[in-house]
Amino acid sequence: MKESLYIRFLYETALGRCFLKWLTQPGFSRLAARYLNSPASGWLVPLYIKKHHIPAENCEYQNYPSFNSFFTRKRNILPQDIEQAAFRFVSPCDGFLSVYPIQTEITFRIKNICYSIEQLLQNQKLAAEYQNGTCLIFRLAPQNYHRYCYIDHGLAVKQVSIPGILHCVRPIALNTYPVYIQNSREYTIINTKNFDTVIQMEIGALIVGKIRNHNNHIYTERGAEKGYFEFGGSTIIILLKRGIIQMDERIIENMKKGIETTVKYGECIALKQQ
Repeated sequence: MKESLYIRFLYETALGRCFLKWLTQPGFSRLAARYLNSPASGWLVPLYIKKHHIPAENCEYQNYPSFNSFFTRKRNILPQDIEQAAFRFVSPCDGFLSVYPIQTEITFRIKNICYSIEQLLQNQKLAAEYQNGTCLIFRLAPQNYHRYCYIDHGLAVKQVSIPGILHCVRPIALNTYPVYIQNSREYTIINTKNFDTVIQMEIGALIVGKIRNHNNHIYTERGAEKGYFEFGGSTIIILLKRGIIQMDERIIENMKKGIETTVKYGECIALKQQ
């Protein structure tokens, strides 16, 4: 992926890193959020649609009062858009998927940076339960739909919010900072009907990066909306225990080549192991 000039400026120059220190503070995000939620930001919508080639036919309405109302727009999700077979594991969102084994030492590598599951969860005992399991990372790009769903029927037994500073999740940032550890994040522990206990985590990113989870859900339903990102949010991580799923062959082959796989909200990406 070719990085834009402003991203390279922020992460590869001394002056840019000075700006970055300011940009990643919560105060800047609050200021940006205020503007992006105001009618003054409406002029950005057609420019954003054109730049990222976003189809508008699946949106519920077209007259957006602010940029963020467009970014968080709903889409007509039909029952047939969600794979319902119990043995099929679905994607929680539109995006680009990478898959990694959680190694014995409870670390995994993304873009040449080692991440500890324990650091990610800030819970040693919980992290140990996912040793030798599978880590799914969904990167949501600007053109993607930024609402996401539950991956199965089940019971949400715990919800955790971890504050942090906000970085973008572009590869250049991944090579510079331990992004997933530093960023603000929320995760839900779900006792699923078909895939044992799953952890579904949302991670904020540079600028606004707000996570809006519908935390009133006790019982989860496959395909039901779990929440959405406001402008800047862009990553979902799912942790599964050992021997739970077998990934789709195309995803395995892409990972061997170092390629992310394009996935869609509700589509089957893996099968339950027998």
